[in-house]
Amino acid sequence: MIGQVEEALDSHIRKHVDHVQVDIIDGIFVGNTTIIPEALADLDTSLQIDFQLMVREPIDWVERCVNPATDRVIGHIEQMSDQVGFVKKVQSLGYKVGLALDIKTPVYMIDPVILTNLDMVLVMSVPAGFGGKSFDKRAINKIKQLDKTRERDDTPYVICDDGGITFEFVDDLKHTGVDEVAIGRRIYKGNLKQNIEKFIEKAYGRG
Repeated sequence: MIGQVEEALDSHIRKHVDHVQVDIIDGIFVGNTTIIPEALADLDTSLQIDFQLMVREPIDWVERCVNPATDRVIGHIEQMSDQVGFVKKVQSLGYKVGLALDIKTPVYMIDPVILTNLDMVLVMSVPAGFGGKSFDKRAINKIKQLDKTRERDDTPYVICDDGGITFEFVDDLKHTGVDEVAIGRRIYKGNLKQNIEKFIEKAYGRG
């Protein structure tokens, strides 16, 4: 997967695509499993990796994400007993840290004590764990809340939306406060390079 994306990134579009998000699912958080972080330990890539931990107690998985390409480690809060501990653990390893909200999880469930210490808040717009679902507009209100909250932050977190994102939604998301989008299987339908270029055109108004 990462190799395919990297091959599609010529110099024209590489300035817009420098991260790949890898979903780590343990079969407990939801009834699905993916790879373990260690499977990417020997990966040779110029892209930066974000690990999204859809697992029970993400803090127990943080050290497993150690990788020369790792940039951000993002934990879902739904089965996280200590948000402050998770944030400190990720930061202690020198990585940027994010918290993620599943589609039914309200913004107020993020511990306000550490909200301004986050580098990213990720909002799911489909139920976590399974790709190919339609965009759930309940995510829009959460994005707006998060965008409003970060106005008071001197070092504001970025907002990433993940799930069900089609070409039509990219412009709407940009205007609600989204800084990044995570796109899964839809980007592989047809020509990968052309799809990446089309998403960039929608997001930036140019290819």
